[in-house]
Amino acid sequence: MSMYQNMVNVIEQKITPLAGAMGSQRHVIAIRDGFIAALPFMIIGSFLLVFIFPPFSPDSSWRFARGWLSFSQTYREQLMLPFNLSMGVMTFFISVGIGASLGKHYKLDPVMTGLLSFMAFLLVAAPYKDGHISTQYFSGQGIFTALITAIYASEMYALLKRRNITIRLPKEVPTGVARSFEILIPVVVIVFTLHPLNLLLEATTGMILPEAIMHLLAPLVSASDSLPAILISVFICQILWFAGIHGALIVTGIMNPFWMANLSANQTALAAGEALPHIYLQGFWDHYLLIGGVGSTLPLAFLLLRSRAVHLRTIGKMGVVPSLFNINEPILFGTPIIMNPVFFLPFTLVPMINATLAYIATKLGWIAQVVSLTPWTTPAPIGASWAANWAVSPVIMCLICMAMSAVMYYPFLKAYERTLLKQDEERGVQEQENPITAN
Repeated sequence: MSMYQNMVNVIEQKITPLAGAMGSQRHVIAIRDGFIAALPFMIIGSFLLVFIFPPFSPDSSWRFARGWLSFSQTYREQLMLPFNLSMGVMTFFISVGIGASLGKHYKLDPVMTGLLSFMAFLLVAAPYKDGHISTQYFSGQGIFTALITAIYASEMYALLKRRNITIRLPKEVPTGVARSFEILIPVVVIVFTLHPLNLLLEATTGMILPEAIMHLLAPLVSASDSLPAILISVFICQILWFAGIHGALIVTGIMNPFWMANLSANQTALAAGEALPHIYLQGFWDHYLLIGGVGSTLPLAFLLLRSRAVHLRTIGKMGVVPSLFNINEPILFGTPIIMNPVFFLPFTLVPMINATLAYIATKLGWIAQVVSLTPWTTPAPIGASWAANWAVSPVIMCLICMAMSAVMYYPFLKAYERTLLKQDEERGVQEQENPITAN
């Protein structure tokens, strides 16, 4: 049995069932839905950073730049308000989104489940002292707490509903009122479990729950920003996609909490005028590793346009425009790349090499780091610059990655092209020899 066949068997028998189970797991789906629900608010909040921190040197002599810098410094507090009420409270949107998703799964009222999850988060993450509520954990530092409390609250609501531990009102009572009373017992249970736990934890350790969670996860968060973490996540994504499974959904579902926590830390450092601490964020993933879609296939799409094989040239024409916006299903399934042994090596290695180049260059300080969340459909060079507060260096890095991708894909494409041309030639000979059968 060939090495390729052994690899296919492992993918089909081991990896595919595991990935399928993970992709359909209700909590993974809920976390993904929670981040999707929060995405519009976080994108707009991140976009405002360019107005708050314009990409100009403080000692710039350009009149326009100096005017913009002066304006942003004078009205910094007013400009920060929309940012603080979007990116600054991302955990609110995520909590509600996760609760609503799990509510739909359990056939509970999504609005009530979302609000219950939100309340559960506030109970442990909004300490009230001296007449003020602390907002420290409303942004990235509270991400993991929001995930845990939302899942706990939703699961508790579902458990109580299954056990019929609820307040039932007569059918004549309006539906909205009945639902309000139905959730009373879950609210009581959440309050009398999470609040005492938080108080006990604070009394014994001096830390409230979000602080304790971040303390426990600190090594994991730090490891998530390393080159090995990048390479492992990219490799898993590529292997799953090669098997026809949407690996990006699974990987981003796992990495999103880490990316959001790191993004919040970078934004905090930017506002304080400090060095940005993190490299591996969603903007890094989207604009260096998924140029044109998973596998960084935008350069391949351009190469297909000049292919001598009619089939490949047609796929290139169909796929090049969507690939500009990081949608490459026409390329993946039309070429095809999925389960095609010719493209296994470049499809797997290209994003990993791009990741290594971009990470090392960023680590050396040659490339500006990510401080904004951008839509994943933003064309790579534009998105790379936008994510780094419109710096030029990410555009250059993105173009280098594209050139490297083209160089790596080219020999494999030519080999596959020769195979198709030979098949077309053999098919033409057969049709000439058997014209009646061909007709």
